Amino acid sequence: MNTPGFVKSDEIRTQFSRAMSEMYKDEVPLYGTLIELVAETNSKVLESNKAVSDYLNRTGEIERLDMERHGAIRVGTPEELATIARLFAVMGMQPVGYYDLTPAGVPVHSTAFRAIHEDSLQASPFRVFTSLLRLDLIEDKELRKLVQATLDQRQIFTQNALALIEKFETNGGLDAKDARDFIQEALETFRWHHDATVTAKEYQRLHDQHRLIADVVAFKGPHINHLTPRTLDIDIIQDGMPQKGIIPKAVIEGPPRRKCPILLRQTSFKALQEVIAFTDQNGSAKGSHTARFGEIEQRGAALTPKGRALYDTLLNAARSELGEFPSESNAEKYTELLAKHFREFPDSYAELHDKGLAYFRYFPTQEGIACRSNSYRPSSRQDLIEQGHIQYEPLVYEDFLPVSAAGIFQSNLGDDSQAHYVGSSNQEEFEKALGQKVTNELKLYADTQRRSLLECSTILAVPPLV
Repeated sequence: MNTPGFVKSDEIRTQFSRAMSEMYKDEVPLYGTLIELVAETNSKVLESNKAVSDYLNRTGEIERLDMERHGAIRVGTPEELATIARLFAVMGMQPVGYYDLTPAGVPVHSTAFRAIHEDSLQASPFRVFTSLLRLDLIEDKELRKLVQATLDQRQIFTQNALALIEKFETNGGLDAKDARDFIQEALETFRWHHDATVTAKEYQRLHDQHRLIADVVAFKGPHINHLTPRTLDIDIIQDGMPQKGIIPKAVIEGPPRRKCPILLRQTSFKALQEVIAFTDQNGSAKGSHTARFGEIEQRGAALTPKGRALYDTLLNAARSELGEFPSESNAEKYTELLAKHFREFPDSYAELHDKGLAYFRYFPTQEGIACRSNSYRPSSRQDLIEQGHIQYEPLVYEDFLPVSAAGIFQSNLGDDSQAHYVGSSNQEEFEKALGQKVTNELKLYADTQRRSLLECSTILAVPPLV
């Protein structure tokens, strides 16, 4: 927003993500250690790999690398989801993508709140993966009533936060003081609370149904359950965590290691066991809860529908051949199977480009600009590439992978928490709760690619490129 006196949503998002990171560092000290490890790793990669360094500098990715974070929360009711959408809108974050995690035994469906234009992403790529509990999947009617009654009694937003959201919606923005106040008030929604909102017996019932249900229902708010920095080499991180006293999960989620990274690779450290107090406990009686952890991600090229179909086919083939959930006992075998099956996926940007498997951003070259006045000028995209008048770089994948998200959740909830739910994907119901449609992430990548081609057309004075 550029209205005089109003702070841009991009700036509010930037400040909020920094404040969130500081809060989480205080709450989970291992997260601070993880940030240090990521910074060390990224520095080593930039020093030792000129190709990566040049790419990040050409595309401007270097400027957002250190600030890159994503978080994750889980809400319990449609009302909470709809209001969290309004809160994120103040920060210029819109719901992108629909993710159904029930096939992996996790009773939630989700979206990712993030900026949608490449310029806003460049300013602040902060994202929050937001899941809504599916009460319809709780078969025990009495337990479902307990869940509903417990959630109905809580208010996860401060009154000041709600007032500032309304002020933003009414006036079209917030001034500097209101923006500062909004950030502090919004943080309260994501803060950890040691005091549970249920009795020890009620917590156990929720926990026995599914650990995630206990995490969503038994507390005053949807505490941030992980915050994720971006690394340039996740394999170095995976190997380096034990040296920092951090126990990593057994398997890196997503595609295998490649020369040209695609989509998203994620790992994490095991969730912490934290002391909590139930409503019927007093004095020295205490309980415990395990949910919050640290996560690391390495982002690669965004894939087209054709590329994504190939990715899904190869991933499913590897998991099918494994025949069980990836874990510590089969991690080495799973890694080998991934590498074997993904040999079919091209591992050069030129091939990814020419086969239409990934999205790219196009840039005019100095040679192309210098040739604008020539009588002969290539006019097709391919001709311009071959003549060296435009170059391209892969678009960064800004979103998530449902199988990977479920794998992260499961590894931190415990493998014994796996469940099988009789239910189908229900995007319509999710969007009804959200109060709006989610944006298709593939359309956003296609739009960014198209805008870059049109910009090249204008600068090089050629007919519009497609």
